[in-house]
Amino acid sequence: MPEGHTVHRIARQFARDLVGHRPAVSSPQGRFAAGAALLDGRELLTSAAVGKQLFLGFEGGHVLRVHLGLYGAWDFAGVVSPLEDGVAAVASLGAPRVRRRLRMGEGEREGDVGAEVEEFPPAPVGQVRVRIATEATVADLRGPTACEVLDPAATAAAIDRLGPDPAVEDDVRARVTGTPSEAAGPGAGDVVVQRLTARRTPVGQLLMDQAVVAGIGNIYRAELLYRARLDPHTPGTRVPRETARALWDDWALLLADGIRTGVMLTREDLDEAGRAAALADPAERHWVYGRAGEPCRTCGTPVAVEEMAGRRLYWCPTCQR
Repeated sequence: MPEGHTVHRIARQFARDLVGHRPAVSSPQGRFAAGAALLDGRELLTSAAVGKQLFLGFEGGHVLRVHLGLYGAWDFAGVVSPLEDGVAAVASLGAPRVRRRLRMGEGEREGDVGAEVEEFPPAPVGQVRVRIATEATVADLRGPTACEVLDPAATAAAIDRLGPDPAVEDDVRARVTGTPSEAAGPGAGDVVVQRLTARRTPVGQLLMDQAVVAGIGNIYRAELLYRARLDPHTPGTRVPRETARALWDDWALLLADGIRTGVMLTREDLDEAGRAAALADPAERHWVYGRAGEPCRTCGTPVAVEEMAGRRLYWCPTCQR
């Protein structure tokens, strides 16, 4: 499942290449034809991510809400601007009209950048739920769990149901809907600490609850708990407040790095060469995730795996006592 860093990268890609345009919106698959008709030709005003959900605000108060779920992805083709300043953009490769393609979703990887598209706009590939297209850039959505057009009130309610996201630096509700959030009081980190420590639910389950903290998926869940040396079965009420706060701070650190690189690299023990190797090799990126039965990188105990919150949880029974 795409986690929070990927959705923030998607929001930034829309902001760079499609916000400010009046794109053609269609549903090649046909399942979203009515929703596409509401958005077609309207100016795309805003692009924002909260946790794993993308909110695209269109002229007239319409907001496209997308949750990629387990298998969803956006394909960008044509003019695809770099997300990091100082990185050269490649708009044409080889023969005329060969454009750039980028996959953003489950399995996003550097190798997807620069794949050749021999005609523009490219023909839809697979079951494309929504196509958002300008004269220069095309964004195709496939396989989402949720894809719907909301009015401002429904959008505000959807955002309000989500927990804090450390990558959100402004009032997304106000930016997307025009109505500011009514929430006041403690900061985002304090909200997460309170929600994590107020329930007896295992902390490994609470971290996957998007109403507690937004954006954490299966990989970040396992790695955050390992980095904190915290047993995932610990009830939230038994998690020290300073530990809960450290989890939030570490999530902010890992999320920012994931947004910048497009990669979930969670090992802090790597030198510059080791980090470069891990960026190239997924097997070297994590402490415990995906390593069931393999020796813990710290103590040598076989990494355990079990089901929690409907997903596989990886953890070290020795380091995370």
